Amino acid sequence: MSEYAKARELGEQAREKEWTRPSFARQLFLGDFRLDLVHPAPAPREEAAQRGEEFVRTMRRFLDAQVDPAEIERTARVPDAVVKGLAELGAFGITIGTEYGGLGLPYLYYCRALMLVGSYSPALATLLSAHQSIGVPQPLKQFGTEEQKREFLPRCARGEISAFLLTEPDVGSDPARLSTTAVRDGDDYVLDGVKLWTTNGVVADLLVVMARTGKKISAFVVEAASPGITVRRRNSFMGLRGIENGVTEFAQVRVPARNLIGREGEGLKIALTTLNTGRLALPATCAGNAKWAVRIAREWGNARVQWGRRIGDHEAVATKIAFIAATAYALEAVCELTSRMADDRRNDIRIEAALAKLYASELGYQVLDELVQIRGGRGFETAESLAARGERGVPAEQMLRDARINRIFEGSSEIMRLLITREAVDAHLSAAGELIDPSASRQDRARALKRASAFYARWLPRLVAGTGNLPTSYAEFGALAGHLRHVERVSRKLARSTFYGMSRWQGRLEHRQAFLGRIVDIGAELFAMTAVCVKAREDAADLGCRPYELADTFCRQAAGRIDALFARLWDNSDTRDARLARYVLDGRYTFVEEGVLDPSIDGPWVGTPEGGEDVRRTIH
Repeated sequence: MSEYAKARELGEQAREKEWTRPSFARQLFLGDFRLDLVHPAPAPREEAAQRGEEFVRTMRRFLDAQVDPAEIERTARVPDAVVKGLAELGAFGITIGTEYGGLGLPYLYYCRALMLVGSYSPALATLLSAHQSIGVPQPLKQFGTEEQKREFLPRCARGEISAFLLTEPDVGSDPARLSTTAVRDGDDYVLDGVKLWTTNGVVADLLVVMARTGKKISAFVVEAASPGITVRRRNSFMGLRGIENGVTEFAQVRVPARNLIGREGEGLKIALTTLNTGRLALPATCAGNAKWAVRIAREWGNARVQWGRRIGDHEAVATKIAFIAATAYALEAVCELTSRMADDRRNDIRIEAALAKLYASELGYQVLDELVQIRGGRGFETAESLAARGERGVPAEQMLRDARINRIFEGSSEIMRLLITREAVDAHLSAAGELIDPSASRQDRARALKRASAFYARWLPRLVAGTGNLPTSYAEFGALAGHLRHVERVSRKLARSTFYGMSRWQGRLEHRQAFLGRIVDIGAELFAMTAVCVKAREDAADLGCRPYELADTFCRQAAGRIDALFARLWDNSDTRDARLARYVLDGRYTFVEEGVLDPSIDGPWVGTPEGGEDVRRTIH
């Protein structure tokens, strides 16, 4: 079996295969626009909402009085006093149940808190989200025993920091190559290996470690102070300079067998399931960045005058401001809708959460890039330099640097598109799996053909017409009804396009990653259009027509992006691009590299650190 086939098989074993609850996004990709699944959006209980609002207000006061984001950027450290203050607020246990010492708040308010923190200090938001979204609390809440929950969750709620350790020096998105091992020895497991990019790992008290138990991967809660654990170095990055991210080595580390999360071999399933809700933290931070950008764009667009007019009145800048404002409102809508669905628990949100992460990280970065462009030279200059010469110290360039990692964190955009595709076309694979499987036997293909014919005979006629063709549908949305009709029509077109792709490439479809990526991006735009219309209708009760104006502009911008994506589904240079890339890798064009010098520091492309003192940091 090839390395690719092994990785694919491991991923299939780990993913949830059953759809026991409805999924708005899954139906959207199948051409079935189920607005009833997201409208009206689920609302939190009144008591929980009151506690959530009060916590966000308390967090705002704390940030304003106790946190200096410029100091975190300058020193590349979150001060101990800030960490202790956050612990006293309960910020490390926002979604941990009150029975375990946490605040027990809905995800909606967890995301609103991170939106606030992310707008002020992205590094601080990363500290909180890495601890709660992928660190010890979330896996234990979903898969831990009652004994594990009572032992570890109160510690996490009090402020003992946790980290999630999966990536290795030679293993990124390919867990089939995981080399860290956990060998059973009596009442313990013995861990050996090296983990890379361990966010919070330099300061963590508790770790979630993924390790190989035989041929499968398992998850463990590990005490960071255990003998044999060494933090070899604290890594530095282009952004998020205050994060405590390092390289952690395990050498004969003994872990009690009772610290195994779930059962042996369930590690990847635990990681993937945890991320269904864990990914919601990142869209919240992105939305916070974008909302901050709206304020700066507005104030700068008014303050800066060129050729006798505010720069915001010049169309070249005005279009950028419109994009920033409309997109910020939409990102907040996507984040809110997905978190409310997570709280409600009536829907399977694995696709929605992945779409939110992908969409917010991509569009959020574009928003900040446009803000830097509007600010011009001042956008490129650091806040510290601006302040030193008497101007307002706007950290636009820092926010852009900090946001760049969001397209890589918790699954790169490329990996997210593949993950979403696999879930979105699950119905097709269930109906025609052996038909498009190049390794299937002739008998398997014959059975699959019969099964697929029955499925498509029922499914394809539904994609011809729908409520989007009726001029009176979605009338309750007023001026936005046309956009929802457009979403319904485009969802059917998207499903037809997916079918055409499967018919054309069959088993080779999974390798047409550029095509599938565009399919996913279209679905993400449709999800965002739906979310912003739902939010605007809800907000209009208090804010009048203003939310409708933002939603209308966003939907028109999104429709333009969708048209461009559809145009490139079939008319593109993907095949030629892939061939040219192979030629580049084979050294055919080395003459292009002549006439330059390489500033890289000598060393292997991938390596494991050797020696060095333990550099972990203890919060006092």
